[in-house]
Amino acid sequence: MTGDLDHSREATTDLGLTRAGDAAGLEALISRAARAGKGLPPVERWNPDFCGDLDMEIRPDGTWFYLGTPIGRMPLVQLFSTVLRKDEDGKTYLITPVEKVGIRVVDAHFVAVEMNVTGEGTEQVLTFRTNVGDVVEAGPEHPLRFVDEPETGGLKPYLLVRGRLEALVARPVMYELAEIGERIEIDGKDMFAVRSNGEVYPVMPWDRLERLSV
Repeated sequence: MTGDLDHSREATTDLGLTRAGDAAGLEALISRAARAGKGLPPVERWNPDFCGDLDMEIRPDGTWFYLGTPIGRMPLVQLFSTVLRKDEDGKTYLITPVEKVGIRVVDAHFVAVEMNVTGEGTEQVLTFRTNVGDVVEAGPEHPLRFVDEPETGGLKPYLLVRGRLEALVARPVMYELAEIGERIEIDGKDMFAVRSNGEVYPVMPWDRLERLSV
């Protein structure tokens, strides 16, 4: 993974994603697709043929694995993250204009590792930073959702980052969310909820919170 990148770019010019021999080869291909410096590539508009699955996996802690080995280079992970797309079939793919390859995602695509709170009440805005550098304000286009975690009896919060790609809110950030939660009536029922950008996101019924707090 840490070999001569320029040589790898030349060597993999005619290779596809599914045939690239190492992560540096993948990086070369995706760099061309991403058009560095021009923002996120328009993966939602690309419709290439499916070329098979790649032995790449995103673990729950946000670590990316390729061929069973963690990818330790964050710039490489960030590059890969720009060409992720989750389709209606529920599967996640790496997309270029000419290829579409499947990868495995154990939980969420990203992890929200930091949160900033500005304003109060209806003017409150929650801004999150993901492990790959996305900065996202929770709101109408980037809602929060809270999912029961039966094995622990707790909750897992998720933030929609883009398309169908979500970030799992890291546990320390979840505790910060809990600290700013409010008792808000939603559809005639008292809920423990958080606000951002004029939206209200229910966490759990208020009476459940009271039972948990006993």
